[in-house]
Amino acid sequence: MDTRVIRVDPVNPDERAIAEAARVIREGGLVAFPTETVYGLGADALNPDAVRKIFAAKGRPGDNPLIVHLAGVHELRRVASAFPPLLGALARRFWPGPLTAVIRRGPAVPDEVTAGLDTVAVRIPDHPVALSLIRRSGRPIAAPSANQSGRPSPTAAVHVWHDLNGKVDLILDGGAAGIGVESTVVDLTAHPPVLLRPGGITLEELQEVAGPVRVDPAAEGMPAAGPVRSPGMKYRHYAPAARCVLVEGPAEAVVSRLASLVRAEREAGRRVGVLATREGAPAYGAEKVCVAGSRRDPAEIARNLFRCLRELDEAGLDIIFLEGVEPVGLGLALANRMRRAAGYEVVTAGRGGSAAD
Repeated sequence: MDTRVIRVDPVNPDERAIAEAARVIREGGLVAFPTETVYGLGADALNPDAVRKIFAAKGRPGDNPLIVHLAGVHELRRVASAFPPLLGALARRFWPGPLTAVIRRGPAVPDEVTAGLDTVAVRIPDHPVALSLIRRSGRPIAAPSANQSGRPSPTAAVHVWHDLNGKVDLILDGGAAGIGVESTVVDLTAHPPVLLRPGGITLEELQEVAGPVRVDPAAEGMPAAGPVRSPGMKYRHYAPAARCVLVEGPAEAVVSRLASLVRAEREAGRRVGVLATREGAPAYGAEKVCVAGSRRDPAEIARNLFRCLRELDEAGLDIIFLEGVEPVGLGLALANRMRRAAGYEVVTAGRGGSAAD
């Protein structure tokens, strides 16, 4: 049976719609809902049976922890047992907003949420629909992105429908997500704190409040091994079904190298797509080019990154090239997502070898 979809005003959500979604959460069901980053797939974070449904619906590995969404800092005591001094300063600056803090878990949080670790990832989303749902349900809500595991994250309700129709109880359609990439995750149990996943809050913004922040190699898009304290660190993520290759390096070199790779693939008879910047797009003679935005505006690229990956995947292509961006500011989050989407198949412009080799 098809999943119900209820359209809601993203600024002033209808109380009846929120009440219905909150009832589903309280009864142990699954609700997909918009946040300021991407759409989340929510369940009662304190109900292990409900949380297991998230993993079943997404096909998500059980060792990939979830983020718990709260309606305010007063709810932290429901899920955490210790509060690092830095948490208060970060909360004042970034909450509600796209920052997730990893802190010591409380006894009420089931192992299903934390992958059995002694930490829990928490954040307060900056979206009226998400906040209304958490408050009305009276539950902290565990919510990864509302997509099939490994696929590009959903920035619109139609993406959720495409991946999870029939697997979840309700989808709240609040229009397009604003930021387009997931939250930044920082581990506050380490000294200095560690950036585990870059996102809507940049490393530079974190450092303004936290001082020195160590960057985990996984935050730069490298594969992580063993237990991880954050989602988005261990597995191939954000990926179309087609083979993806990321081309990185200085902008002009990237465009030149990518254009030559496209020509070689087309001469070999393959259907080629490119996720491009506005500046680079004219150079690519591919079957399909999706322009995510300007190199001068990484926020625009972030808003369109996952939409472009999905559009390219739906075009029946043999190979998709990703035009890399400088990994600075929000560009670090973009580079992270692109490297994982490409399954770490990266060509560095100016070096030998070819993605087609």
